[in-house]
Parts: sequence; structure tokens; C-alpha cells
Amino acid sequence: MPQRKKQTQKTLVSSLKRIKLLILDVDGVLTDGKLVYNSDGIELKSFDVKDGYGLIRLKQSGVRLGIITAKMSSIVETRSRDLGIDRLYQNVANKLDAYEDIKKTFNLGDREIAYIGDDVPDLVVLRQAGVPIAVHDAVGPVRAAAVYITKHCGGNGAVREVADMILKAQGRLPDEQ
Repeated sequence: MPQRKKQTQKTLVSSLKRIKLLILDVDGVLTDGKLVYNSDGIELKSFDVKDGYGLIRLKQSGVRLGIITAKMSSIVETRSRDLGIDRLYQNVANKLDAYEDIKKTFNLGDREIAYIGDDVPDLVVLRQAGVPIAVHDAVGPVRAAAVYITKHCGGNGAVREVADMILKAQGRLPDEQ
């Protein structure tokens, strides 16, 4: 698959104006990608509160939110509920199937969807979404497939960066920005 051309700032803003759905991976995007277990073998995840606030503001502005992740986690279910995520897909072997389902559910075209990923399993969706985005610390093939690479790493403000970009492009960023 050929590398996608990075968009100019003007073209990126134009693409972000059309976004009606933001879909995220979890590990490496909403988290820093580290797997942490307590002494009982229970997995722990750490989420950036600023990323969460950015998602809540997106949701309040009318942008729908989705998560597609290969793992199953009650922690992700709880975080999704806290953030008002519209569609959560966990334990997904083929992320493209989940992507097509959410696209059909909301009756959207690819150009109306942005996706943020960090690793190889995200490539199938990144190649389909209208605005494919890689977090700063994504692997090489993901960075190559993206039209935008965040300045922040996954779990450390990358999602907030994208949320603010969408809000700004759509003229919905509050004055404090």
C-alpha cells in the first residue's frame, strides 16, 4: 500500500471540518501502551484526564466517539462509559469489520471519520478512514499511513491534541484556546 501524502495545514483543516466521528484505539493511544499488572495479576491502565476532557468536549459539540480495541478490558468499558463513548468494540480480531459496522450504524462516509492509531493492527482502519492519524510514538508503518502525526505521545495528550484540532477546524473551540 503506498504511503499517504501528508496534508498541508489548510487541507487538514478542511478535512477536519467534515469529521462527525472520531474512532480511537486504546493501548498506545488512550494509554501510553505500557501493560501494568498488580501483585494479583490484575491489569491496570492509566488514562490522561486532559485526553478525556477533550473527548467530552468533542461529544458535547456533536462529534460521535468510538473505540475499537483488540483486547477485552473492564477498565476500558468503565472509561468508555465515563467519557460517553457512543460505540465500544472490544476483543476485535479484525478492526476493519468493527469500523464498517460503526460507519453503517451512524450512516457515515469514510471522509466523515477520523481514526487515531499507533500500531500495525490499526493499519486496516487507517487506510480506510478519511483522516488517519498516528500518535507521535506510533510504529513506522502507521506513521506512513497517517495524514497527521501528533506532537504528543499516546496516553500523554495526543487525543486532546486531535480533539482540539477538530473543534478548532469546526469553529467550536472555546475562547480560552
